[in-house]
Amino acid sequence: MMKYPIGIQSFDQIIEGNWVYVDKTDLVYRLVTTTKTCFLSRPRRFGKSLLVSTLDAYFKGRKELFDGLMIAKLEKDWHQYPVFKIDFNGVNFTEKGNLEATIEYYLANWEKIYGETPREVPMGKRFEQILSLAYQQTGHRAVVLVDEYDKPILDALDTPLEDANREILKAFYSTFKGADEYLRFVLLTGVTKFSQVSVFSGFNQPKDISMDNHYEALCGVTQVELEHYFAEPIANLAEKFNYTVEEMKDVLKMQYDGYHFGSGLLGVYNPFSLLNTFFKMKFGSYWFETGTPTYLVELLRRYHYDLERMANEETNSDVLNSIYGDEQPIPVIFQSGYLTIKGYDKRFDLYRLGFPNKEVEEGFIKFLMPFYTRFNKIEVPFEIQQFTREIEMGQPDAFFRRLRSFFADTPYEVATDLERHYQNVLFIVFKLVGFYTETEYRTAEGRVDLVVKTSDYIYVMEFKLNGTAEEALQQINDKRYALPFEADRRKVFKIGVNFSAKTRNIEKWLIEVSENVL
Repeated sequence: MMKYPIGIQSFDQIIEGNWVYVDKTDLVYRLVTTTKTCFLSRPRRFGKSLLVSTLDAYFKGRKELFDGLMIAKLEKDWHQYPVFKIDFNGVNFTEKGNLEATIEYYLANWEKIYGETPREVPMGKRFEQILSLAYQQTGHRAVVLVDEYDKPILDALDTPLEDANREILKAFYSTFKGADEYLRFVLLTGVTKFSQVSVFSGFNQPKDISMDNHYEALCGVTQVELEHYFAEPIANLAEKFNYTVEEMKDVLKMQYDGYHFGSGLLGVYNPFSLLNTFFKMKFGSYWFETGTPTYLVELLRRYHYDLERMANEETNSDVLNSIYGDEQPIPVIFQSGYLTIKGYDKRFDLYRLGFPNKEVEEGFIKFLMPFYTRFNKIEVPFEIQQFTREIEMGQPDAFFRRLRSFFADTPYEVATDLERHYQNVLFIVFKLVGFYTETEYRTAEGRVDLVVKTSDYIYVMEFKLNGTAEEALQQINDKRYALPFEADRRKVFKIGVNFSAKTRNIEKWLIEVSENVL
């Protein structure tokens, strides 16, 4: 039976324990032979720690671990370098003193190996001296691997510790400039980008390989790799769910594929969700459920972001390389893995963003609802089930009575941008209903036009703000929104809805029914 290394981030454990390993060592070789100091941004649970562990084993000269892997044919000289690995995972940096204690722990351990340094010297300078001692004693320049470099900042976002942790890291990372002559290779990994972060001032800027087309597949699983390494579990899943193998590949692609980390648009699967699906033999929101993107939702609300734009955002590389605090939520949502690149316009250097796959889109939209309505996360699944049933059973009156309850008790803090709040709630509701039906949603100039299709019914809706339901219904008829469905066998509901800023709720809806005959 195949052994899936879920939660195992140690390269040597995976190889020695005969766990499944997707061979990335040709890319590792390319990286270490063409780059000296680099940075890689990838979402959580995408294999960054395993990459760091692989580099650790490589630079320690553990040739036996790489037998049979691609790098064994490429590397002729295996040297043992002094490796300094820093892992900020597993530490809570919301408590004062934890960051200093963590760095001190690493420094003290290295000093036991390479010799003491003066304690009154700043931590960055102590690290620089340790690197110098390592070079003198081994004759080889040092390798520094920093996993999740940004966790001390992300943990402390919007707290008094954020600036303090930033300054500590700034002083520590400045080491890499003064110690350049002692360094063979440096890699920093993290979720967020660094290009405009003061933590790196005074530091020779690393080469950012996050959107480098050469390294799109450095973490994650490509389609070719999926079919090569996981043919057996794909066949087993297909048999269990009564699909053909090709049909099961399509299901896996829709559920977990779709990440693109460069303009080359090479598709990458989420490895954590894939491994869990193969191990448990069932589909689930494995990656999404391991994180709570609360701070991302707070960003969206703070900037009154139009949620409908999120699935079709266009931006350039400068924006994607920016970080939290740059007056827009999209960069950090992209870097966190909730959005990905869907298209690239080389002429204008424009990237089109969207949700990578069904797991992320459905999970994120469901997560949004309690932040925009009065319903909590326990009530949300029931409400969406009821919404969907009412749509499928041809009960628009019941649907709109339920929808009206979603706008009840609209928080006063959104009153300054009530129209955006109203549009966002509608987007969330109909997006969730759309996972079980077919919806087409578009906005323009404050209007919301919506078409919902089920096996028996078609709903054509027009929403007005501070108008009348009569005007909305008249617009459907005047602009012949229902014309494309005249030859359809299904019953068509034309629905005009008015939303009142005064009551902060749906004021009235009117329904006109037409029976179509083929």
